[in-house]
Amino acid sequence: MNYVLDTNVLLHDPQSLFTFGANDVYLPIYIFDELDKFKKELSQRGKSARDVIRKIESMRQTGSLATGVSLGEGLGKLFVAYAKTEELNVPFESNIRIMDNAILATVKTIMERNPDKETIFVTMDVNLRLRADALAIKVEDYEGEAPRNIEEHYTGFQSVFINSEQIDTLYRDSHVEWENTEGNEIYPNEFVFLKSSDETSSHSGNARYIKDKGILKVVTFSKKRAHSGIRARNIEQSFAFDILLDPEVRLITLVGKAGTGKTLLAIAAGLEAMESDQYKTLVVSRPIFPMGREMGFLPGDVDAKLTPWMQPIYDNLELIAQLKNGLGATFKEVIEKENIRIEPLTYIRGRSLPNQYIIVDEAQNLTPHEVKTIITRCGDGTKIVLTGDPYQIDNPYVDSTNNGLSYVVERFKKESVAAHITLMKGERSQLAELASNLL
Repeated sequence: MNYVLDTNVLLHDPQSLFTFGANDVYLPIYIFDELDKFKKELSQRGKSARDVIRKIESMRQTGSLATGVSLGEGLGKLFVAYAKTEELNVPFESNIRIMDNAILATVKTIMERNPDKETIFVTMDVNLRLRADALAIKVEDYEGEAPRNIEEHYTGFQSVFINSEQIDTLYRDSHVEWENTEGNEIYPNEFVFLKSSDETSSHSGNARYIKDKGILKVVTFSKKRAHSGIRARNIEQSFAFDILLDPEVRLITLVGKAGTGKTLLAIAAGLEAMESDQYKTLVVSRPIFPMGREMGFLPGDVDAKLTPWMQPIYDNLELIAQLKNGLGATFKEVIEKENIRIEPLTYIRGRSLPNQYIIVDEAQNLTPHEVKTIITRCGDGTKIVLTGDPYQIDNPYVDSTNNGLSYVVERFKKESVAAHITLMKGERSQLAELASNLL
């Protein structure tokens, strides 16, 4: 089988060359014009372009790209192909300088020269997939290692049937022993809704799996207990507080639609952790991506420029300030009282952040590489919380399944140091919940 890759696949994942098994991979020669255009950028896209170029150059030194070079043991070959001018047989304007047309013509050429092998064009460009399909080219989106359907993503909880005696033990001893079995596996720090396997019993319970101890630890839902003035309003929020306040869990991802309380819960838990002297600083940040048209350059110093972008953080801090100190309290009072820093992510590369509680809001707008850069900044004793909604993405270069937040959820779900929870119910207001569900 032959796979022909579009430029956007390489820019999204420089390792994509090596993800097609023993099949041959073709690169249209025209994509190097696009890679050359992007390689000078200081963005993640520029880094990916440079990375891809270096990888291909390294393989070129082992043979000819025209006749194919090995991609590695157990993998196929890499070819660079092109369509001659007279072979640009597409039923629309086929100027060789129009990149998409040239790439489609190259795919058609590869198909004609290899009639005994199936050829598949791989692109993340929806319009190009439609055009390819209209030309009878078999086309696919790039899947990588993450599920392409967001509904298939790990939620952080599941229902498990156990006997009534085990549920009694859970509430009597605050835990019950658990051993994973085939077809009944629980990931580390995954939450479980326990139900009695006895049809005549209504016993139930809630717990979190602690892999290192081989137990299910009870999780109780209480509307009375407040964390920095914030109380859990549903069981998923109780689950969130349970992992946010556990010092053994160093990486937490909170996913949910607008109004589920992701950012508020993370900040409230961070402030409570600060009060117990677990961390020396609470750092809150978010990527800077506008919704809609930009307003141009903002006046003032760095703090003044950041204010419009960080206002959602300030709103949550102000709510906490008013719950703890009464009406009239402001977020500035919380920031002055607590050791809180509100920072952009722009200048995080090269830093080391030990003993800090870090919250990265709107993490769905980050690329997988940007998330890696952020998490690798964490030093000893640091806890990092990523929050976001994969359905609300403003970054044009990622989607609901290949963004950095979804990437981390899938990659870390089997690690004892990490935990995840999907918040299902909106608690901002009845109107906000209706808007989130209906619009």
